[in-house]
Amino acid sequence: MSRRFDHLGDVETFVTVVDKGSMTAAAVALATTPSVLSRAITRLEARLGVQLLRRTTRRLSLTEPGQRYLEQARAAFTLIDDAERSVQGAGDGELSGRVRLSVPTTYGHHRLPAALQRFRQQYPKVRIELGITNRNVDLVAEGYDLAIRLGPLPDSGLVARQLEDAPLCLVAAPDYLARAGTPQTIGALARHACIPFVMPSTGRVAPWVFMEDGREVDWTPPADLQVAEDVLGVVSLAAHGMGICQTYDFIAQDLLRQGRLVEVLAHARGRSRPFSLIFAPHRSLSAASRALIDFLA
Repeated sequence: MSRRFDHLGDVETFVTVVDKGSMTAAAVALATTPSVLSRAITRLEARLGVQLLRRTTRRLSLTEPGQRYLEQARAAFTLIDDAERSVQGAGDGELSGRVRLSVPTTYGHHRLPAALQRFRQQYPKVRIELGITNRNVDLVAEGYDLAIRLGPLPDSGLVARQLEDAPLCLVAAPDYLARAGTPQTIGALARHACIPFVMPSTGRVAPWVFMEDGREVDWTPPADLQVAEDVLGVVSLAAHGMGICQTYDFIAQDLLRQGRLVEVLAHARGRSRPFSLIFAPHRSLSAASRALIDFLA
């Protein structure tokens, strides 16, 4: 009796070639040669009786049947991947498996390491692939199981488990305050060197947020010196006497304790921003992913 799906290797080759954009790039990813991949796609096209790819010396393009087949093949591989993940590490033995997690730099450097250390002590056979970036990754398209994100989430269909509401503080280096004086009101900040962060999602300066006389105040700092991409940059600049910045308590606490930073306008603190753990509801999470969700949340 012949096997029904002995051609799945050729299907995976086809998907990889399309995803990588060329035979050469796909050959590198699959540790083989372009000629081997070309023969695999030729076999698949012969089996199906249709042309999937138009090949020229410069580029590859999908035919209409190729586009339909690609979509169905990707969906099939996703189902297989989900089936594996749903049982991975779920046996009677010690929990194992792989979890891909994307986190922002704030959490990746200051909040997550201690938690992951405790998780690894409890589940040493779970492999964690950690992506630290301030870019909002596409969980499904980029193959991430979980992500930690800041702020209220848009209606994206993702499931969110809030991790914490992180309090914010305003800080500056003692030598800066010795030179420029210490502001006593929010309005006085306009006369100081402020170090704002440019939000990657909007390209605009993120407002600083305060509580004043029981009401919420959003104030946009002047942007003579501004930081983009990595929000931790504002703290590094402030610690070197470049001006005032707003950051999270969990980032500033060590620098405050060491005397490298001093809190400013403490009477106007009281605002916070939420961090949440998110995942796609339609994906079958592995036992390892579910264990990490429960551990962090």
